[in-house]
Amino acid sequence: MTSSDPVANLQTLIRCPSVTPAEGGALTALQAMLEPLGFAVSRVMETDENTPDIENLYARLGDDGPHLMFAGHTDVVPVGDEAAWTHPPFSAAISGGDLYGRGAVDMKGGIACFIAAVARHIEKHGKPKGSVSLLITGDEEGPAVNGTVKLLKWAADKGERWDACLVGEPTNPDQLGDMIKIGRRGSVSGTITVHGVQGHAAYPHLADNPVRAIILMTQALMHPPFDHGTDSFQPSNLEVTSIDVGNPATNVIPAKAVARFNIRFNDTWTAESVMAEIMRRLDEAAADQRLRPGREPARYEIAWAERPSHVFLTRNNALISSLSGAVEAVTGATPKLSTTGGTSDARFIKDYCPVVEFGLVGKTMHMVDERVAVADLETLTRIYEAFLERWFTHADD
Repeated sequence: MTSSDPVANLQTLIRCPSVTPAEGGALTALQAMLEPLGFAVSRVMETDENTPDIENLYARLGDDGPHLMFAGHTDVVPVGDEAAWTHPPFSAAISGGDLYGRGAVDMKGGIACFIAAVARHIEKHGKPKGSVSLLITGDEEGPAVNGTVKLLKWAADKGERWDACLVGEPTNPDQLGDMIKIGRRGSVSGTITVHGVQGHAAYPHLADNPVRAIILMTQALMHPPFDHGTDSFQPSNLEVTSIDVGNPATNVIPAKAVARFNIRFNDTWTAESVMAEIMRRLDEAAADQRLRPGREPARYEIAWAERPSHVFLTRNNALISSLSGAVEAVTGATPKLSTTGGTSDARFIKDYCPVVEFGLVGKTMHMVDERVAVADLETLTRIYEAFLERWFTHADD
């Protein structure tokens, strides 16, 4: 089969039911596309305690020169109510100009287009004047323990070095050409447990209500603002995502209250400094007397989620200008350079080389009837093809 047709590539990948952590045949399908193009393909199984084993793929074309990595994932989220889909989620049906299927947008479509772009580049120009690699994980939608972070280390330990990376996540909110991601906010999550003394609601002097403290403490986390944004990032934002006491009785003061939160922070902060600021606010609020007159400071503990995501911003001109120029040449649109949104595997890649993200329109990702316009697959392939030509021309600038 030829790999220069992004639609055929994507249909093949969608028909592989690779719901995290299952490989589902997706990496085998990729290997069959890449090896005829000259890629040396490695399949890498990673394991860890209390986490599913994950199979990943690393493929490289070329031995020297500037080295461009394309990164992505073949794992997909569950389909939800399969009966609610217009077409079976792994059928890759085309209807009304759209290709339906789980992973069409997030992000098998980006992988399909990049492979097609490389194939076309080889057909027109021969192999790139340097090296191209694909780093593909099966664990992006899962705990991200046995995926990109370990595959990067595996490759680096074998001597792989990269000059730049393009991640094919769906970055465009409305139409192709809208947005390139050149960085991401950091992310820290935590769980606060406030300990009180259980008692009768009619005798509050004999108890200590942790709800009073948790209200003050969560308020302190949400106000005042952590900052007002920077030139490259929107304001940091903390959301309290739950407050629980596990108490069904209206006449019982509970023994403890638990709150969970997540903050997305900009380059005003590091993970360490924003955690210190959160602790400062909690300590101050724990001693607040407004709702707890005459009480000692509230007793609390905080459990931080493992592995905070660190904020980063890419400033590599050859990478950004090559991609922006390719987008504009193909679509006529000038893409916005953005740091909005959640996290991605770019948070791991940034430790090895400059990284940007650009892919399909993300409107239907993770939804029932996830789908992509067939025309967009051709357009994205052309953008990636133009990017390859531009980047290998300017990589040494």
